[in-house]
Formats: sequence, C-alpha cells, structure tokens
Amino acid sequence: MSDLKLFRLDADGRDVELQGSTVALEMELQRRIEAGMEAMLGIRFLASEYPTGPWHRGRIDSLGLDENGTPALIEYKKGADSGVLSQAVSYLSWLDSARHEFEALVKEKLGSEAAEAIDWRNPRMVCIAASFSHHDRVAVHRLHERIDLVRYRVIDGELLSLLLIESTSGSPSPAPARRRSRHREAAAGASVGSVQASPGGAPACLQDLYAELDEALTAWGEVEVAQLRHYIAYRRMVNVASVIFRPKHEAILVYLKVDPDVVELEEGFSRDMRGIGHLGTGDLEVRIASAADLEKAGPLIRRAFEAA
Repeated sequence: MSDLKLFRLDADGRDVELQGSTVALEMELQRRIEAGMEAMLGIRFLASEYPTGPWHRGRIDSLGLDENGTPALIEYKKGADSGVLSQAVSYLSWLDSARHEFEALVKEKLGSEAAEAIDWRNPRMVCIAASFSHHDRVAVHRLHERIDLVRYRVIDGELLSLLLIESTSGSPSPAPARRRSRHREAAAGASVGSVQASPGGAPACLQDLYAELDEALTAWGEVEVAQLRHYIAYRRMVNVASVIFRPKHEAILVYLKVDPDVVELEEGFSRDMRGIGHLGTGDLEVRIASAADLEKAGPLIRRAFEAA
C-alpha cells in the first residue's frame, strides 16, 4: 500500500504536511486502541496483558473477538521489532492450545451466545507498530496464519493514524465439532434454509450477477475477500461489505457499513438493519436481483469504501 500523507491548510491557504510521530510509551498506544478497538479494528475488547503460561512465556497485549466471531490477538510495538512475526506465531500457537480458556473469557465478557458462535477456523493476529522491515512484509506471506501488519502514527499529539501495510488471509482449518444451544440451532436452521454463503449451487443468473458484484466490491484498491461460514466478507481493516445469497428469491443481499440515516431507503431494494438480527455485518441491506439493481447500488458501495 502507498504511504499515507496528511496536509492542513495554513493561514495563507497553503497545504502544510502534518508530521507524524511515535508514542512515548508503548502502553499509551495500547490503552488508546483498546478504548476504541471496535471502531478502529472491528474487534470487541476482552482483556489486556493476558498471560500465556510457562511454555509460551509471554503476555498478549490485547485479546479480542472480531466482528466475524474470530479470535483476535493484538500486539503493539512503539517502534519496529524484527521479532514481531515469531512472537505472533507463538501466541497463535498458544491460542490453539487454550480454546476452552478463551471461550470461558468470551462467555464472561460477551455472553454465552458469543462464546458458542466463535469461529476457530482462522484466528487473527494484528501487529501494530511504527514500522515494519521489508523482510517482515515479505515473510508474512510465507506463513499460513492470518496476520495484519498495521502501521501507526500520532499526529499533533491527538490524531491517531492506522494504515494496513500487509494482510494475509491465512489457511483456515476445519472448525471443531461443537454442541450448540437449541436457540442457535433453530436460528441457524431458519437461516441456512433460505440463504447460503457462497455462489456455488446458486442459479446461473445469480452467479453471473455475483461476478459483476465482486468486481464492484474489489475495485476500491486492496480489498481482502474472505469466505466465512455464513457470508463472504470484503474487508480492509474492518468489514466494509458482507454478501449472502438467496437462491429461492434469485437475489443477493449485500450488507454495507453505511449509516442508513444518510440514505434514502427504497422498499424492496434497501433496508435499515439496525436492531434486526441478520447474517453478515453492516447496518444497510441492499438487495440485488438484476443488473439494474447492481448499477443502482454502485453509489452506496462507493460510499462504504470511501468511509472505510
């Protein structure tokens, strides 16, 4: 990704570049991101300085659960640290051996439903530092783990800039068999009967429509496409759009991170999903059943990615 530059107009109307700096203490960065973790990273905060026991010999800076129900581990570095990737892999190894412990923590902090819905197939590691070496950026693509390298800058002592430098989708492993509550079984059954998470098996017209939708959703620079259990996520630092299929209705549903209050809703095409349970993330639902719908959705998709 290209470097991020910020400018401010001075009193003479000239653009002056704002110079970024690093934090004085690593803990300052940690506390600031933990306070706004869900908005910044799409991760719900669980714990700080979490001990990994005598074998892994460490303390994970922050533990969380991301918007897709995926376990997330966050490490902060005031400057640069050549050992950040080995530390990331070590902590992900700890997580694999501490699933029951992590589930208990999620249940305590977020409730039983969140604990039962954890997706263990591809845990997420987020490394936040002032910079990363070229070797780190190359090496991360050789690993089979899901790792985000995020560069931070502090500007004028108040503004915090986060830039996703590298991101790897990892290699999802099969989810462990687990017993779900009757409530979740019923909800899942109702959902799976009417929607599906991938275009496979959908009518040819939907598959063709999805190919064009995918182009529209990936036209905004570097976008990661992740096939999840219940939907397809299009993400940068956080999910920007989620896609599911309704074969019986020959339609695709797209959930966008757009404030429904700033959109003129249209019955049968767009809907405010706040307070309505649904698969995927995003408060604005857009129903796409034709090329005309896709064209009409274009400005809403643009708005979601411009705000991301």
